[in-house]
Amino acid sequence: MNHQPFETWLLDDKHLTAAEKRDLNSHLRECRNCSALAETGLALRSTRTAAPAPGFALRFQNRLAAQKTAERRRLFWGMTLFVTIGLGLFGWLAAPYFMAFAAAPLQWLFTAGSYVLYTVTSLHAFSEMLLILARVLPNFVPPYAWMVFLSFVAGVGLLWMVSIWRFVRKPMRVTA
Repeated sequence: MNHQPFETWLLDDKHLTAAEKRDLNSHLRECRNCSALAETGLALRSTRTAAPAPGFALRFQNRLAAQKTAERRRLFWGMTLFVTIGLGLFGWLAAPYFMAFAAAPLQWLFTAGSYVLYTVTSLHAFSEMLLILARVLPNFVPPYAWMVFLSFVAGVGLLWMVSIWRFVRKPMRVTA
């Protein structure tokens, strides 16, 4: 049973045509859920609303402004404390390095250069090792092992694409 137009008519405060009223009344005689919704709506509309105490809006606005000011103050002092502690900790940890650099900057430059040179030569050696393995490894692994490995990689790739597709695709809506 389709409840949508009847629930909309019951929840909205718009005037219904004679045909809509007739359809609604016949539906309310048959449907317990919609009739309960109609009774609840009538009960809510018939209750008296309490008027707020005089000056309520002004008190509420003042309290809201005070809360916003207190929140800004807490945020400012919290951020100030966080930055101060962070800079102090950084200074405490970095002070020996700054002192050593100030004492012998040339030695620090040579040390930094040696670290850069070590990193570059290590990356070059690692890439050469990978190239050698890429040339030698296919001769040691049997073809069926490559087939199993590539099937696994393709399956994981397909699973990843399907999972991404499920999140990205737009649902199609049926319009009447």
